[in-house]
Amino acid sequence: MVAAPSTIDLYARLGHVLPDIEIAALEPIIDEITRLKRERNAVLLAHNYMTPDIFHGVADLKGDSLALAKMAAETDAEVIVMAGVHFMAETAKILNPDKTVLIPDVAAGCSLAESVTAEDVRLLREQYPGVPVVTYVNTSADVKAECDICCTSSNAVEVVNSLGTDRVIFLPDQYLGRWVASQTNVDVILWRGSCEVHERFTGDELRAYRKSHEGIKIIAHPECPPDVLAEADYVGSTAGMITWVKRERPAKVVMITECSMSDNVAAEARDTEFVRPCNLCPHMKRITLENIRDSLRDMKHVVDVAPDVAARARKAVERMLAVRV
Repeated sequence: MVAAPSTIDLYARLGHVLPDIEIAALEPIIDEITRLKRERNAVLLAHNYMTPDIFHGVADLKGDSLALAKMAAETDAEVIVMAGVHFMAETAKILNPDKTVLIPDVAAGCSLAESVTAEDVRLLREQYPGVPVVTYVNTSADVKAECDICCTSSNAVEVVNSLGTDRVIFLPDQYLGRWVASQTNVDVILWRGSCEVHERFTGDELRAYRKSHEGIKIIAHPECPPDVLAEADYVGSTAGMITWVKRERPAKVVMITECSMSDNVAAEARDTEFVRPCNLCPHMKRITLENIRDSLRDMKHVVDVAPDVAARARKAVERMLAVRV
């Protein structure tokens, strides 16, 4: 029996990361999601930390925070479903005020976004008058509305340098901010936020990988602590990591970031052996095929941003998108 083209494609996309029996079990819900997307004129955006069944099975557009922001700004779909966390859905709504933006689980949050408030930003401006505020996209719309420009881990250095000042306030990730400071001549005033996934990695853990896996390459996200970054062969955003693996084609690699990244990249870099440290993001893992299906079927949960907040936040996001990387 010859499989239908869509089935062949599904096995091609998922066959390297999931067993055939699991793919067969997922087929009905993937087919249902595909049908619902078509009926709703919807596009599904998926962050690199989504599980492979979502990332390779149903996502239309996928990437890191910067890529998703750009894609959200460019899509002509009527409905955007964000397979990611809440601040990402807010960013999509900020850039698409006339579109319907859905998030499958409203509890999909972020420790970084929860670590700073709009009031915190206003107090910092009082403390450091005239110093521009650079805000990581891993923040709420309210915080974005109070800042001068946003950034992602892909473009943070370029954004800071684009301001042409000798001092900036950088929110909220202290480790990303320290890494940015090490790459520029700008005095970076830090906030004490951190990612609950990346802060768990240690330099000792990386040294243990080198001892137990001869010749292994270590690539790390800049949200990790300094002792981790000091041990890495490459430091970069999730998109940067993917590009590095495809370019360098290491025999063996460990990606020091959220667990599902390795599964997703392994599907496209089949000559590389991936050692998988399994630090999961509990917020990203709230997004499932089942609640994506429910979100499309019931048109829930709608993400809204107050128009005045969205207008101010949009300026900061658009300034970021205008920076050349």
